[in-house]
Amino acid sequence: MSGREIGIGVVGLGFMGRTHLAAYRAAHAAGFSNRLVAVCDQDPERRRGLAGSGGNLATGAAQERLFDPKNVRACEHPEQLFADLEVELVSICTHTTTHVELAVAALEAGKHVLLEKPVALSSAGAREVARAAAKSKGLCMPAMCIRFWPAWARAKGAIASREFGAVRSAVFRRLGSRPGWTGFYANYEQSGGALFDLHVHDADFVRYCFGDPTSLASTGSLDHVTTLFHYPGGPAHVVAEGGWDHSDGWAFKMAYTIVFERATLDYEFGRADELVLVRDGSRVPLAVDATNGYDGEVRHILGAIASGSRALEATAEDAVGHTRLIEAEKASLLSRGVVAL
Repeated sequence: MSGREIGIGVVGLGFMGRTHLAAYRAAHAAGFSNRLVAVCDQDPERRRGLAGSGGNLATGAAQERLFDPKNVRACEHPEQLFADLEVELVSICTHTTTHVELAVAALEAGKHVLLEKPVALSSAGAREVARAAAKSKGLCMPAMCIRFWPAWARAKGAIASREFGAVRSAVFRRLGSRPGWTGFYANYEQSGGALFDLHVHDADFVRYCFGDPTSLASTGSLDHVTTLFHYPGGPAHVVAEGGWDHSDGWAFKMAYTIVFERATLDYEFGRADELVLVRDGSRVPLAVDATNGYDGEVRHILGAIASGSRALEATAEDAVGHTRLIEAEKASLLSRGVVAL
């Protein structure tokens, strides 16, 4: 892909901000023309381009130097970056409790926004972002990277096309130990716990594939939840498990098993054959693109901006929907009962 160079600004240079920087560099090398114009962070070391460590996935985010400070403007306050006329697209990679305020301000400044998940800890907050997006000339895309992860995109395609028949069962798992590189995650009023910060990916993917369930039942806690989603007339068995209560040293796992009428798709991150199709007595590895979901989401929004399209694979309205779904899961956890949507 070619086109004009799109100016990038990144707010927040923690693990996820560094991941976005790596994805923009990879996108540029792949022909999605962009240039890092400005960054914003409260830490003066980060503003000089010095990276830290942390994260549960190898994303290419950890490097000695994040950027050349001679060529990139660095600021302490987000409003300075939003006022930069060369910045067209802003990645917001700060703590969840700042997302709504920053996204609204960036959209009101006319910027395109790639907003890290979870967008908000309430559907009311997500709705505020969606309203601002509807009024802005800029695009707003929640960074739901799993939608763009090649093996998960393959699953969505198979579900939508019914190439293996209808879905009978779909089980999604996302398990790890609680992130320890910052104290933010231990404060559940700020992070929402694993329910919001980790399980959000699978809650979103369930809606993406099957729509809203009529009801759900959740068990566990904010640290580790398992939810059964009810779809009358749809798949009889849709389950998502997410938790970060494993002991330190537990290897992060994300996986799915989807049983169709005529085959089963089985995926496990990091396995030798990550994606396998089981059909007619055979187990066949399927090749998938080597990029990750961060690469995919960045290239998607860069492509939309370059083409002038307002069609996005993930929207601010989607964030409202999956946040409502997670709120229902939280209500089910507290009541230990079935919650209707």
